[in-house]
Amino acid sequence: MANVGPAVVGYLARLGITEPGQLVGRDPFELYDTLCVRDGRRYDPCLLDTFMSVVDQAGGGPRRPWWEYTAERKRALG
Repeated sequence: MANVGPAVVGYLARLGITEPGQLVGRDPFELYDTLCVRDGRRYDPCLLDTFMSVVDQAGGGPRRPWWEYTAERKRALG
């Protein structure tokens, strides 16, 4: 998957996600919020963009760089 390096693999593993198929149908905003609560810190919103990217890819979307999701995230969060 695009945008998934060792750090993102670690973040996803802390959420119990170890295979791309486990991302199908998931809410990237919920994944991000859960990770922030679990780790007791607010991560850079670029991680949310990355989660949006990998959930999209897992659902059959094209491989796109994470930064192409930034505008969508900003619109969604107002």
